[in-house]
Amino acid sequence: MTIRMTIIGLGRIGLSIGLALKDNPHQIMRIGNDADPQIEQKALKMGALDEAIHNLHTATADADIVILAVPMDEVRETLTTIAPNLKPGAVILDTSPLKTLVTRWAKDLLPAERYLVSFSPSLNPECLYPLVPGSETPRPDLFKGGVFVITSPPHTHSDALKLASDLAVLLGGQPYFADPYEADGLMAAVHGLPQLSAVALLTAITRQPGWREARKLAGQAFVEATEPITHLDDHTHLGESILLNRENLLRLLDNYIATLQEMRDYLETEDRESLAAFLKEAIQARTIWWQQRQKGDWETTPPPEIPSSGQFFARLFGLGGKPIKKE
Repeated sequence: MTIRMTIIGLGRIGLSIGLALKDNPHQIMRIGNDADPQIEQKALKMGALDEAIHNLHTATADADIVILAVPMDEVRETLTTIAPNLKPGAVILDTSPLKTLVTRWAKDLLPAERYLVSFSPSLNPECLYPLVPGSETPRPDLFKGGVFVITSPPHTHSDALKLASDLAVLLGGQPYFADPYEADGLMAAVHGLPQLSAVALLTAITRQPGWREARKLAGQAFVEATEPITHLDDHTHLGESILLNRENLLRLLDNYIATLQEMRDYLETEDRESLAAFLKEAIQARTIWWQQRQKGDWETTPPPEIPSSGQFFARLFGLGGKPIKKE
């Protein structure tokens, strides 16, 4: 038996999923599709795919699992394109950061017995620093030690959720189930707000007359603080993903602005004691978080058990899928 998995979008996430499953004992046929045929051929040479199919309709027609790893502003269009071709029981795993809206799109666009599950990964802590060589390249352990935020529309087949959970473990991460609204708020805090902060910081500095000289001195602090701007979620319509999650981001921006104002007040009044306490609290919070992040030590419960091959295939049979027998 072979599970046909089609990965749409061969960027860092899509390629890393393919690489992580390359030597997996489970029998998965990895099909790849990207808007750029040269990227498809590169993915084949890397060993991230078993086959590249450039026609999106053909690539998804017989897929048991479809991984959507496209920019946020291409998700709806991609769902619209592939929806008529999906066979009953197909599971779409969407890696984009927004949950509620994509869930709504899936409800409107997907035929019955086709299931969308949001499947957004956090990364291996070794890959979080932009200054580390190779941290930005696709790699099979990209998801090791991270979590996959898993959400789905109401009444999604339980086997589709278990399939997503099993795949998260196969990729080296742990499943984290969340309500779509909760997940959007969490992603806005740790993903969207850092991006907006980086944009604001970069704009505030580069618009100053002194930037011509300051740019020569910009070092590690500047690189790390502005790096999130290189990971915007849109390909063509910049800012679309920010607008789509605007309610959460407006609330967070108000809180962020209030915090900046608090620091400004300490500076203006030369309140050394309050400023020192403020900085100490922030340093302690980050230190604790980073230690936990490196260890992946979030819960006292044991890590999920890696599913057997039979269990993984059984999810698709429960959904009505019919994996193809190897010849």
